[in-house]
Amino acid sequence: MIDHPTSQVNEDSLRINQVRIAPTFAEAFDMKATRIVITAADPYWALQAGQAISGFGTSVIDCKIEIDIESILSPEETPDGRPGVAILAFAMSGGDLEKQIVKRAGQCVLTCPSSALFNGIVASEHDDAKTFALGKTLRFFGDGNQISKLTKGTRYWRIPVMDGEFICQHDGARVGGIGGGNFLLLGSDFAAVSAASRAAVDAIAMMPDVITPFPGGVVRSGSKVGSKYPALIASTNDAYCPTLRGIVDSELSQQDNVVLEIVLDGLSFDAIAAATKAGIHAACDLAGGKGLNAISAGNYGGKLGRHHFHLHQLLA
Repeated sequence: MIDHPTSQVNEDSLRINQVRIAPTFAEAFDMKATRIVITAADPYWALQAGQAISGFGTSVIDCKIEIDIESILSPEETPDGRPGVAILAFAMSGGDLEKQIVKRAGQCVLTCPSSALFNGIVASEHDDAKTFALGKTLRFFGDGNQISKLTKGTRYWRIPVMDGEFICQHDGARVGGIGGGNFLLLGSDFAAVSAASRAAVDAIAMMPDVITPFPGGVVRSGSKVGSKYPALIASTNDAYCPTLRGIVDSELSQQDNVVLEIVLDGLSFDAIAAATKAGIHAACDLAGGKGLNAISAGNYGGKLGRHHFHLHQLLA
């Protein structure tokens, strides 16, 4: 559990530093997930590869994958003793996840100077773990010059490239994950809500097994399921659009002029719950009731996903 000595939750009104916590829940759904580890000769190139493979990976609605840097790794934390990054990725099916990871690894990691690629999931620690081809597929870039190496029971591929060799683990592993955890920050002005959301994302970045895949961890175009246009599976969450207040059935008060959403994907319910709690406390600690009016969450009446994160239970 995370201890937040600067935040006091009033269980009667459920406010944190004057910020109201709405009596609602975030609704999340099952996904398939993987972790990969990218290393390089120095932190710069490791980060470049991590950012490249995470590009266009905000939402499964159209990107087909949600992917981001989970953490920055020291040489002591990586398989080859070099600086690295851990990447978490989520998709709606195992097939989609595997296809996206291999394509992105080939275009974004193999191409990055001095990079190497490793599986970041210990399959024996997960009952539902399944392996998939990683270096097993990428090796063909070597055009017959690739070399297989077995070390301590794990197979790697050495693929010749112009700065030496690209080392890639033979298999990756995927497990069950959860996508769509979220909370909404409602406020009176953009500066306050923006600052609060950034504080929340910074706090979540310190938590293991979770990512916030949207730009800077934040999304302004929150969506609802369905649309008046048959070709679209999702459309703007009009209940939280300030310019539609008075036109639609709005969830906003007259003081709520800006809403930003933080979406979380994680390897477990507990990981998302802990990160949600940490993010909300960080946002409220910073805002102190000045410009940040309330914290809420998005759900579809419990009909979309089986994982429900009740804000009052998380925070009270």
